[in-house]
Amino acid sequence: MAGMVLCEPTELYNILNQFIKCSRLAEPNYLCLLDARIKREYNESHVITAKRALQNDIGEYLRPTSVELESMNYCVVYDGNTDFLGKNSPAIECAKVMAKSSRHPIRILKGGFERFSASYHFFRTKKILWMPQEIENFQPYPVEIIPGLLYMGDSCQASDPEILKDLKIQAHINVSEELSTLFTEENGSLLHIPLPDSNMSALIPYFSESCNFIGSYLASSSPVLVSSRLGISRSSTVIMAFLMYQSRWTLEMAWHHVQKCRNNMRPNRGFVQQLSEWESELYGTTLTDISDPNY
Repeated sequence: MAGMVLCEPTELYNILNQFIKCSRLAEPNYLCLLDARIKREYNESHVITAKRALQNDIGEYLRPTSVELESMNYCVVYDGNTDFLGKNSPAIECAKVMAKSSRHPIRILKGGFERFSASYHFFRTKKILWMPQEIENFQPYPVEIIPGLLYMGDSCQASDPEILKDLKIQAHINVSEELSTLFTEENGSLLHIPLPDSNMSALIPYFSESCNFIGSYLASSSPVLVSSRLGISRSSTVIMAFLMYQSRWTLEMAWHHVQKCRNNMRPNRGFVQQLSEWESELYGTTLTDISDPNY
């Protein structure tokens, strides 16, 4: 039995927004998202792509027959507002049944639908049936690095007015040669770092400026988006530099956090070396061994 763990709303948000060439939601063994509320509540509104957890005649929850829980990467269950594991609730009862067939812990959404939808109202829907093509074409949002404040995305997301409005983005760091953004340098809400994604690009001279830029907006609770063309290498490098500076994290700590938020993030080797140098500058010594194959 795999057991159960609580899942913060930001974690589910990032799970929903993983993509490589298309949304990972299109992968059959990626996510099983179950709504354990009553039918009326589910029909009124639910988290995008969620299926309603079914029950038998005596109210026992049933395993979904359309998914292979044994091979599922993520199984997330939610009800109205369960926020801890120490009580019986629809989400807990449903998760107990799912855990019997899963290799990974069943995640229970902390605060349930109420908390998630309060933060991510744009991921609420009444849509029940999804065609495979619709899932493949699902447009992910930037991943959330610091809940409600710091996001990392690609150039398409950075130039999408609906995404920027939904996330309440107030400032933008664009780390790419192309200037595709709705923000401007004239009013101070844009920092453009025009560098290619090359091992030879010197990004470290911009670390202090970008950290101060992000910090100035976060100090007033104004959300910031950091983007690059694919949202994988240059943007993740700037994000990690900020986390190391602001949170006093080592490169290893910042790396694991950003990787958890965006599974396929991957700074090039030149940027990894510059992050190591930044770590030495901040702490007076090198704390992370970047020769590890994982870096």
